[in-house]
Amino acid sequence: MSDISKCQVVVKLQVEGVHQWKDCNINEVSFLKHPHRHIFYIECKKEVTDDNRQIEIICLKRRILAYLHVKYCVGVCQFGNRSCEMLAKELLEKFQLSFCSVLEDNENGAEVIKR
Repeated sequence: MSDISKCQVVVKLQVEGVHQWKDCNINEVSFLKHPHRHIFYIECKKEVTDDNRQIEIICLKRRILAYLHVKYCVGVCQFGNRSCEMLAKELLEKFQLSFCSVLEDNENGAEVIKR
């Protein structure tokens, strides 16, 4: 790989989930204190060091989905009091990613970038 380029594999997935913000202190959005449903759109990037992939993209996606389903899902993923930021950081650390984005309904959310 060239010295001037950096390569990352990218996986995108979505999971149905329920979460809440129990400690919400903003009256305008106080409904967030209660469990509510979203489709969580997740994008993960993982740096690779050559053009012949150290990790197969399909396998990475399957591992992330399996992790989420085993840890959080009984039918629908139960994320509890976890925010998009918390989920993105968790996946970034668990899978040694360089970037992770978690959006609620593909509209609002957070992205975390490895330092």
